[in-house]
Amino acid sequence: MILEARNVTKFYGSFRALAGVSLGVEDGECVSVIGPNGAGKSTLINVLTGALRPTSGSVRFKERDVHGIGPAALARLGMARSFQLVHIFPDLTVLETLQAAVVSRLRRGARLFSALARDREVEEGALEVADLFRLADKRHAVARQLSQGDKKLLDVASAFALRPEIILLDEPTSGVSTADKTTIMEILVTASRRVGLRAIIQVEHDMDIAFGYSDRVIALHEGKVLADGPPARVRADRDVVDTVIGRTRASHLDPRSGTLAPEGGEGRVRGEAGGPC
Repeated sequence: MILEARNVTKFYGSFRALAGVSLGVEDGECVSVIGPNGAGKSTLINVLTGALRPTSGSVRFKERDVHGIGPAALARLGMARSFQLVHIFPDLTVLETLQAAVVSRLRRGARLFSALARDREVEEGALEVADLFRLADKRHAVARQLSQGDKKLLDVASAFALRPEIILLDEPTSGVSTADKTTIMEILVTASRRVGLRAIIQVEHDMDIAFGYSDRVIALHEGKVLADGPPARVRADRDVVDTVIGRTRASHLDPRSGTLAPEGGEGRVRGEAGGPC
């Protein structure tokens, strides 16, 4: 098991955002975390990535207790994340943004960035990631001028440039068109296989994305795990239908079996390399 949370609780003052959450992520898995607003999804990601310390409970990464060690130390251990709101440098070009991530991975921050950008290894690493995320033809574009979809890709690409073993994504397709959502996920699937990523965890509001691109789905509600299992089983769970998917989707229930009628593919077939998604 590459990542594990055990009985994690998080309070903000008197408000309990997480209530004894336990979960595990195995090698090769793509896991989606779903739930209504306020369910604790982003708080969970922040705890798993070290941005927040849990009030109680523990987090283990690669069989090591990483409680409270912080995002920078976790990144050095092989964990990276992207954000619900795009975190990029708006006045840097696509190439410069990716070079900054490569510089961080190579730990060469003692030199001037202008000199580092001319470093062959830095430049080649950035160009490789730009090509992987279909941003090579936009490498000289300033980040703030990109479409929202390309900004999302650049944010995720920056995380990939760190060459992590596991990546956590907070709503990687939010704020973009349906067509762009599919494009982003297909690029993400291809990239994860090519770089040998061990696992992906993503928070996702779009149910078609969550159920269509996951090996496993975890549903949260009021800070607790409501369901955890294969996409088809979680999608058919009565509590998940009522609290997460929504009552409007319940009209698709088969009256004889009580399960949701199929709405397309359930879960991604893993690549030959056995990578996530």
